Amino acid sequence: MFLLLLKGSHKNEKLKVPPEEIRKLRNSPPSSYSVKFESFATMMDLVKDGYYESRPYTVGEFNWTFLIYPRGGDKDYTYTSYVSLYARIDDSNIIDSQVLYAEINFFVYNYIHKAYYYYQDLEPIMFHSFETKRGVKQFLPTAWFTAPWAPYGYISEGGECVFGIDVFVAPPFNKWENFSYDENISNPIFNWNITYVSTIHIDPYTSEPFSSGGRNWVLKVYPNGYGIGTGNSLSLYLLSESNGNDYVRAKLRVLNQYSSNHVEKQVEGWSNVAENGWGFDKFISLSDLEDRTKIFVVNDLLKVEVTIMAFSKTNSI
Repeated sequence: MFLLLLKGSHKNEKLKVPPEEIRKLRNSPPSSYSVKFESFATMMDLVKDGYYESRPYTVGEFNWTFLIYPRGGDKDYTYTSYVSLYARIDDSNIIDSQVLYAEINFFVYNYIHKAYYYYQDLEPIMFHSFETKRGVKQFLPTAWFTAPWAPYGYISEGGECVFGIDVFVAPPFNKWENFSYDENISNPIFNWNITYVSTIHIDPYTSEPFSSGGRNWVLKVYPNGYGIGTGNSLSLYLLSESNGNDYVRAKLRVLNQYSSNHVEKQVEGWSNVAENGWGFDKFISLSDLEDRTKIFVVNDLLKVEVTIMAFSKTNSI
């Protein structure tokens, strides 16, 4: 259950809620630590203008304590009329220069709504050896815990009060990737001579790997077609051996062996076949290949060429 602020708020005691904070109600209790005061009033008398500090608890391999200031955690008069809540990390756990980020949520139980009012920063909070205590100065007005008729719901009929805290420690930032697009390709052209092409009918034929732009590639043909080209066309593809979902721009050609009337088609985009490649089911018709006047096959030899013009790179760092 999520509700926006609470019923019974006194019109002269409105909270200032910056947009970088969330203040709501929820049913589920805090998961890191809770402190129950059998008498909030007695605790206030004992700590006076100071604070109550909980026993240590462990989250994310670090030891923490929960600090509750019933009359504010800042001697500035602006904050002395508010309950302040803080998380403190044991600095003996922190290595010099180590920076730790944690998401901190603060809670107090509301006996009227039978739910937990909570405060949450939208951004993780930074802790280090010189900044071991972080929290909220203006959690709720102290008067909401001390009014004799307890109209706000944070004190039970018997005077009890329950505060809680959630600490979620973010792991160190060490997983990311770098994306780039290379248009200056070394060794961009690869030629492949397919011999005895008339004897290859059903099974695909794959070239030896070749290097272009610092990456290994192969060409693959289906002499009798693949997909919608089966039985009517030669299918031709460029495949990457990197197994990455890359963006590629390249030109594929079946060469005319006596003129410049080559069949050329450009591929550009992300891989479009199951083998992580780029190409065409219907690259050139079988009738054109078999037509001796078009001179694509000479002495049972077919010449295929690719020019790799650009491709993307994604590297883990």
